[in-house]
Amino acid sequence: MNVVIFGKGFGRPRQISLSGTAVATLGTFMAGCLCAAAFYGGYLYSAHTGSGVSVERVRSLSTELESEQEHIVQIRQETEDTLDALALRIGQMNARVIRLDALGKRLTEMADLDDGEFDFESEPAMGGPEEEPENMAGSVAVPEVLLAMADLGSQLDSREAQLGALESVLMNQNLSERVYPKGRPVRAGWMSSYFGKRTDPFTGKPANHMGVDFAGKEGAEILAVADGVVTWSAKRYGYGQMVEINHGNGYSTRYAHNLENLVGVGEEVRKGQTVALMGDTGRATGPNLHFEVLHRGQRVNPVKFIQQSE
Repeated sequence: MNVVIFGKGFGRPRQISLSGTAVATLGTFMAGCLCAAAFYGGYLYSAHTGSGVSVERVRSLSTELESEQEHIVQIRQETEDTLDALALRIGQMNARVIRLDALGKRLTEMADLDDGEFDFESEPAMGGPEEEPENMAGSVAVPEVLLAMADLGSQLDSREAQLGALESVLMNQNLSERVYPKGRPVRAGWMSSYFGKRTDPFTGKPANHMGVDFAGKEGAEILAVADGVVTWSAKRYGYGQMVEINHGNGYSTRYAHNLENLVGVGEEVRKGQTVALMGDTGRATGPNLHFEVLHRGQRVNPVKFIQQSE
C-alpha cells in the first residue's frame, strides 16, 4: 500500500510504501483511539447530563439519607423511653386506685353505710356513643396504652367522686355527732338527784328538779358533752357559778354550782373539754354539778343523753 503526502514543507510530494501488517496495525490503533474517546465522552455526558443528577448531588442525598436514618433511630429510642415511662405511670395510677379502693371501703365501713351505696370494688358504669375526639386525628400513640390510661382515669374520677360524697357524709355525721349532747359531764362522781319531781333539800316540800345532779369532790373536772359556743359564764341566781353552752340544732347545756368557770362567753369549746371545776356555789348542799339539757329553750331529761355515752 502506497501513501502520498502533500505539503508545502515537503517541497515535492512524498510517497510512503506500507505493508499489509503495518496497515492493519495502524488501523487497529486508530480504531482503539476512536473507541476510547467515545467511551470517555459518553461517561462525561452520563455523569453530568445523562441521568439528570450529578455525582455531587448523589453524595449529598446519601449524606442526608444517613442523617435521616440516625434521626429515625433517635425517635424510635425516644418513643420506647416514652412508652416505658407511660407503663410506669400506669402502674403508679393502678396502685393509687387500689389504695383509694381500700380507703373508700374502710371509710364506708366506718360510716356504717348500707352496702352498695358506695361501691369501691366494681368497675364504674359508663355509657354514651362512640365519637372520635378532634385532637386524636393522626395520633401515633399506642392504642393499648391510651385505653389503659383512659380506663384508669375513669376509675380515679369515679373514686374521687365517691370519696368526695363519702367525705361529705362523714363530715355531716361527725359534725352531728360532736354537736349532739351525749355522755357524762364529769370524769368521776355519781348521780345524786334525777330529773323530775323530788323533795326540795332546803324546804322539804315537793318540787320539780329540771336537771340532774352529780355529787363529787370539790375541784373535780366538769366536761362539755358536745362542741359548742359559750353563751354564759358567770353567777346566776340559784345556780351559783354557771356555764351555758349552745350546741346548735336547738340544743344547749348548763353546768352549775361551779367552784370556778374555765371558759368565757363567746369561746368555742370541744366535746370532752374541761369547762369548769366542781363546787357548791349557789343553792347547793355540797360539792356537786347541776347539769341541764335544753332543746329549743325547753329543759328536757338529761338522763337519756347521758345513757347514750359509748
